[in-house]
Amino acid sequence: MNEWNSEIVVEIFPAMWQGFLVVLQVTLVAGIIAVLLGLLVAVGIRTGPPWLRRVLSGVFQFIRNTPLLVQVLFVWTATSYYVNPEWSAFAVGSAVLGVHYASYTMESFRAGIEAIPVGQWEAATALSLPTHRVWGAIVLPQMLRRSAAAVANWIIAMFKEVPTLFVIGVLEMIAQAQKYQGQHYDGAVEGYTIAGILFLAASYPVAVAARRLENRLAKSNF
Repeated sequence: MNEWNSEIVVEIFPAMWQGFLVVLQVTLVAGIIAVLLGLLVAVGIRTGPPWLRRVLSGVFQFIRNTPLLVQVLFVWTATSYYVNPEWSAFAVGSAVLGVHYASYTMESFRAGIEAIPVGQWEAATALSLPTHRVWGAIVLPQMLRRSAAAVANWIIAMFKEVPTLFVIGVLEMIAQAQKYQGQHYDGAVEGYTIAGILFLAASYPVAVAARRLENRLAKSNF
């Protein structure tokens, strides 16, 4: 049985740190996609014609109920064979991750929209306010306050899902640990331990902040 080797920790840490930076980059890109796409879909389901609502609901329900790993492998294979084999694993993986989590942020945004009192919609209609004014000044500010904590929790969950992308060659922390192990036939425990510590160090403070935000918004009157 191999013992813990501090020398391996020192040797592997730079590569693990680079993998951690890749995780942050993927989270940033995928997070932007998840928030913007989720918001657009939520608004589309609320304001679009019936056929559009059915299509959007069906598509995103399918995405939400399909394993992320299957989606990553399917899209990566399809784009490699039929679209452009030169597309990077980083770009494809970030896009798939973002779209997958947009199916969750969309539900949070939609819940925030539906939580707005009916009287405010009726008042906006009675005042004949233009659509952009209704959404920009009344709906979106309240919806974002109601949805902020839930969306933050989804981003944290997405951050912890980034290692899934190692299957298509994204050199995040798990991929770096496996690469080192393949080259040296050792270091798996040290590498995975470093990965776990870095994930915890990054996600725990954000999770605490999200929980405080959720509690603060729950106590506020809006």
